[in-house]
Amino acid sequence: MGNELLFYRLLIIIAGVLSLTLSLFSYLKLKNAPGARQYMFVTLLSAIFTFLYAFELSAATLKEIKFWLGLEYIVMPFIPAFILLMCLEYIGIKLRQRYLFLLFSLPLVTVFMHHTNELHHLYYSAVGLRADAPFPIVSLEYGPFFYVHSFYLFLCLSTSIIILLLQLKKSIFRFRVQLIIMVAGLFAPIVANSFYLNDLSPYGIDLGPVSMSISFILHGVALFSLQMFNVLPIARERVFDNMLEGVIVLNEKGVIVDFNKAILRVMPVLGTLSIGKGIAIVLTGNEKLVELITRGEECEYECVEGIRNEHYQVRFSQVVNKRGASIGTIVTFANITERIEMQQKLSELANFDGLTKVCNRRYFMDQTVAILESILHKEIDATLIMFDIDHFKMINDTYGHEAGDVVLSKVAHVAKTSLRSQDLIGRYGGEEFIILMPAFNVEEAVNLADTIRKAISESLTYFHNDHIMVTASFGISSIQITPLNQEEAFKQALRNADQALYAAKDNGRNNIQIYTEQFQAV
Repeated sequence: MGNELLFYRLLIIIAGVLSLTLSLFSYLKLKNAPGARQYMFVTLLSAIFTFLYAFELSAATLKEIKFWLGLEYIVMPFIPAFILLMCLEYIGIKLRQRYLFLLFSLPLVTVFMHHTNELHHLYYSAVGLRADAPFPIVSLEYGPFFYVHSFYLFLCLSTSIIILLLQLKKSIFRFRVQLIIMVAGLFAPIVANSFYLNDLSPYGIDLGPVSMSISFILHGVALFSLQMFNVLPIARERVFDNMLEGVIVLNEKGVIVDFNKAILRVMPVLGTLSIGKGIAIVLTGNEKLVELITRGEECEYECVEGIRNEHYQVRFSQVVNKRGASIGTIVTFANITERIEMQQKLSELANFDGLTKVCNRRYFMDQTVAILESILHKEIDATLIMFDIDHFKMINDTYGHEAGDVVLSKVAHVAKTSLRSQDLIGRYGGEEFIILMPAFNVEEAVNLADTIRKAISESLTYFHNDHIMVTASFGISSIQITPLNQEEAFKQALRNADQALYAAKDNGRNNIQIYTEQFQAV
C-alpha cells in the first residue's frame, strides 16, 4: 500500500513541476502577450497548490493534514478567477476594476471562512481521517459554504468554456484549433472535481491538482505548437470583418499571424493554411509585392488581377511590447483607386487638350525638355515637326466652329495613329500641332511627315450631311542637343520649324519643308 501512495505522490509532484515549468516559461517568454500574465499566475498558483497537496499526502497525523490543507486554501480559491481572466483577455475583453473586485471577493471570503471553520463549521461540518484508506487521508463533511465555493468554481470554468465556444463560428481555422484545445483543457478540472465531490476518486484522493496540470498541458500544446499567445486575441474579428482596408499581420520574422477578408482582393492566394508561413513563401511569384512588404516603407501599390486594376496606399505599423521592442508588423492596404483615377483625370485636364486629346502646349514643352535631357549622352538625333491645317478659317466660316472642332479631332487622331510609342504630339495652338521624334533624323522625319500628310488629305471628316476634306502643311527642323540648355535648344528648333512651316504655306500648302537657310522644298 505504501507503493500505491508513493505513486500518487509522484504523480502529483510531476503535475506540480509541469505547472511550475509552464509558469516560468510564460514569465520569461510570453508575459507581454494577451492572456499570458493570467496564465502565468494560474499555473504558479496551481504549482504551489499541487506541491502543498503532495505534503498533505505525506502527513502522518490529522493535525499535519489540517496544517497543509490550510496552506492549500491560501492559493487554491483564486485559481478559477485567474482561469476566467485568462480566457477573457484571450478574446480581447478586459474587466473593469469593480468587476475584478467582485470576481476576487468570493475567493477572499472562502479563505477567511476556511481558516475560521473551527468557529462556525460552515465550510466543513466535520474533519477526520478516512477509516477505509490504508494510509492517512482526510475525510471531510462539507458545510454550506463549501458548496458556495464549488458553485463559484464551476461557474468560472463554465463561463470560460462558453465564452471560448462562442468565438468558434467567427474564427478562422487556426483560432478554432486553439479554442478547442483550450476548452478541452478546461473540462479536465471539471471532471476531476466531479469525481472528488461524488467520492469516486481512489481513497478520496483529490485528483484536482493532476487535472489542472493536464489542463495546462493542453494549454501548453496550444502555446508551443500553435503559439496561442503569440497571435492577436480572438476579438480581432470584431474589427477585421468590418474593415474596408486590407490588413495582414506579420510577426518579427515575417511569418503570417493573421489577415482579414479585405486583403484577399490584394492577395487572393491567402487561405487558412497560410497562417504560420512566411510571407515570401505564400506570395511566391509576386516578387514585387514581397519586396514592397520586406522593405517596409509607406508606398503605393498597383494590383492587376485580370481586367481589374486597383491602386492601394500601403502603410506599416509596428507592434511593440511594453518594453518598446518590435514584435511584429501590421500592413494595411487602403484602396485609393478612386483617388488615383481622379488624379489621372485632373492630370489629363491639366496636361492634355480637351478637344484633341493630345498634349497641350505647356505639357508638351515640359515633356520635350525631359526627353532631350534623357537622350543627351546617347548621341542620337531628335527632330521636330510642326504642321497646321490648311485654310482652317474657311472651314469654320463655311461649316461652323462645331465642324471645325470635329476636323481638329479627326486630324489629331490621324496623326497619332501614324506615330511610334516614343513620339510625342501636342497642340501648339489653334489648328497648329507639333511632334517630337527622338531617335529620328531629318530624313526619317520627312518620311513620317509625308505619311501623315497623305493620310490627312485622303481622310474625310463627316459632319451632319457634309463630307469635309482638308490638307496640312509641314515644317521640319532638327534639334541641336547641347549639354547646356535643352529648353533653349527646343525653342530654337521650334522657331526653325515654324519658319519652315511658313515656307510650306508660301509654297502652295499641302507640302513639307525642312528648315535650311534656303528652305529647299521636298
